[in-house]
Amino acid sequence: MRDTAFVEAATAGAAARLSVNRMRLTNFRCYTAAAFDGDERPVVLTGPNGAGKTNMLEAVSFLAPGRGLRQARLIDVDRRDGGTEWAVAATVAAAGNPVEIGTGRDNTTPRRVVRINGAPASGQGALAEYVSIVWLTPQMDRLFLDGASARRRFLDRLIFGFDAEHASRISAYEHAMRERARLLKLGRQDDTWLSALEETMASRGVAIAAARREMAGRLARACAEGLGPFPRAGIAATGHVEDWLDDGPALAAEDRLRQRLAESRSEDAETGRTAIGPHRSDFAVRHLEKDMLAEQCSTGEQKALLIAVVLADARLQAAERGVAPLLLLDEVVAHLDAGKRRALFEEVRTLGVQAWLTGTDRLLFDDLESYAQFYTVADATLRHAA
Repeated sequence: MRDTAFVEAATAGAAARLSVNRMRLTNFRCYTAAAFDGDERPVVLTGPNGAGKTNMLEAVSFLAPGRGLRQARLIDVDRRDGGTEWAVAATVAAAGNPVEIGTGRDNTTPRRVVRINGAPASGQGALAEYVSIVWLTPQMDRLFLDGASARRRFLDRLIFGFDAEHASRISAYEHAMRERARLLKLGRQDDTWLSALEETMASRGVAIAAARREMAGRLARACAEGLGPFPRAGIAATGHVEDWLDDGPALAAEDRLRQRLAESRSEDAETGRTAIGPHRSDFAVRHLEKDMLAEQCSTGEQKALLIAVVLADARLQAAERGVAPLLLLDEVVAHLDAGKRRALFEEVRTLGVQAWLTGTDRLLFDDLESYAQFYTVADATLRHAA
């Protein structure tokens, strides 16, 4: 029997619910073919390690712009025993309306192919209009210990849920940065072309830094409220450009970045790197109760901080956009104590979010029994569990 409170919450927010209600996989990772037919409730996938649970979450992640939760090359997603041209087709309920999304690899193009309601999309960025997804994976357990690039990607994905144009700004900035580096490596001192590239880097770069700074501030305010047993997190986007935005207006920061890029051409030509810009920024998180940087916290505390940030983002999207994102939580609950598991599940229920959760032990999901849909995964086969 389903939980009455969950049913009432789902009914009240049905018009704004985001959920995957149907999905078909073809030649995807370990799956020759797989079918999911469900509803708007949370989805629990249980089974042994290596059965294909994470692959199923990765398939869901391709319903949003980007390279999926593994950051994989398109060719690496092909079925492992020789299948080609993988595909994911899904029916997504977005703001109460069903949307048919198809995506995958096509040998005729190096880009990911996307179709929406049967029509070709101009690019995968069009998916942002319909789907927002946030995920946590075991590989992200080291997010606070590894390099800054992973933390930037994490923050950028949170921004995508509010500002789809953020991705195009990053793409334009990185393209201009690569072109500038290529010219400098070749020793071509074409001031006109270099200045044009640096103009693009300055305008896009400051916009990127401003979006990260603004998002970090909103997350910080949301996390400061706390969520039961999860720690309160202090959050900031850090870097030279972010500091300049603290000191003055965006136009002044653009002028400053443009000047610094022009001044560093010789140094950048020698090192083969661009010394300054938002590509060197970071995402800093602090455990507020302990007044301790996340990287200095225990492994369990780091995971709890990450979950707190993701749940804060889901609350922000639900409050500001009227719909919470899909949550992909891969092997998250295994390392949480009973209190934190209950708090996580209760937040999923309160938000009315479709969370996809994986684990090897079904008993850890007992508190979800009355209001989630359960599936078992074994030998690359998905089965509905009674």
